[in-house]
Amino acid sequence: MPENQNIEWKESWRDEYLKWICGFANAKGGKIFIGKNDNGKITGIENHKRLMDDIPNKIQTLLGIICDVDLHEEDGKYYIEIDVKPYDVPISYQGKYHIRSGSTKQELRGNALNEFLLKKAGKTWDDVIEPRASLSDIDLNAIEAFKSGAAKSKRLPFIENEKDIESILENLLLLENGNLKRAAILLFGKNPERFFINAYVKIGRFGESDSDLRYQEIVEGSAFQLADKTLEVLDRKFFVSPISYQGLQRIEGWEYPYEAIRETILNAIVHRDYIGAPIQISVYDEKLIVWNEGRLPDDMTVEDLKMKHSSRPHNPILASAFFKGGLIEAWGRGTLKIINECKKAGLPEPDIELNFGGISVTIFKNIYSEKHLKDKGLSDRLIKVVLFVKENGSITNSDYRKMFEVSEKTAFRDFEKLVELKLFKKEGEKKGTFYTLNV
Repeated sequence: MPENQNIEWKESWRDEYLKWICGFANAKGGKIFIGKNDNGKITGIENHKRLMDDIPNKIQTLLGIICDVDLHEEDGKYYIEIDVKPYDVPISYQGKYHIRSGSTKQELRGNALNEFLLKKAGKTWDDVIEPRASLSDIDLNAIEAFKSGAAKSKRLPFIENEKDIESILENLLLLENGNLKRAAILLFGKNPERFFINAYVKIGRFGESDSDLRYQEIVEGSAFQLADKTLEVLDRKFFVSPISYQGLQRIEGWEYPYEAIRETILNAIVHRDYIGAPIQISVYDEKLIVWNEGRLPDDMTVEDLKMKHSSRPHNPILASAFFKGGLIEAWGRGTLKIINECKKAGLPEPDIELNFGGISVTIFKNIYSEKHLKDKGLSDRLIKVVLFVKENGSITNSDYRKMFEVSEKTAFRDFEKLVELKLFKKEGEKKGTFYTLNV
């Protein structure tokens, strides 16, 4: 039996292993073998009779749980097997909570401990009563916006004519014994930041580096209206809208696909950790990054987000209201929608990463438009070759020389510049070398 995330081998007993038993009990259970080395080979224990009395007593006295403790003998050597079952209630050792995560034991502190205790109680952060709040803290305009969205989406068509605020909140599971839950204040509060200090969005416009912050903006308000407010601020202050014409009609577009950005912001609002930092949107010349504090479920990876996956929102009460109000789709399709909207717009696939205790989504701008290439200071010749590769997929050095009647040295220098600017990437070797867009 190999050592894995549910098994530990120890050559001798130490009382500190009660922390490991605590960690198994708080997770999915597991086994600890006393009298085996790191390779699982039996080394044996000499004081097995005393340990068979001491270990069960210490587990029950210091942890308050009961485990199966069995003595085994093989080739004249004794070892002990401690079988720890998972517990629905939180288990502590000397006032501290431990949990098995993967193949390591962690002591839970701060926000992680709060989440753990809520989960063991069958609650999530947004499902907890906010004792400081009353109905006077609810914004009726936000309620009306929700009613309109719910009726339009046909997910709660009857609610359009509902006048009783308490009935609406009850229907959305936002009341408990007449008391408002945290989700109610986030969704429809007049001033959610008064209760949850970081319940806002911070936007920054950066230059060439992260230290070059040019200007910033704070967006506050109820969660149900926060995404649209944020989009309005981005459009007004942070984006340069490309202009086109249909006949004589002037049309202003978006630098990025609108639906992709909106879905990214909605995802951040629903899945973020509200005890941590605010949602942060960083706008650069060529990309936009949306970051929210939080983490994926233990058995989910970033790659899972790029395919159809189960929907397990960090704040399920909040997510349910967003769904009923027509803001989001169910079934874990949010990240797929972001990726598909970018592809539809001819943009590279967004980067989704776990970093700095949170999740970031990077959406890239169309860096291959003629306007953007001019803004980067490219010559007419280089702009033409970029647009040619965008249309035809690739180009070789010899094709380039024939097209523009330049020397091999000039062609090589031009390609080096385009690679350095991360517009092109070099593929193949020697005579088989060719250049493609860096997407």
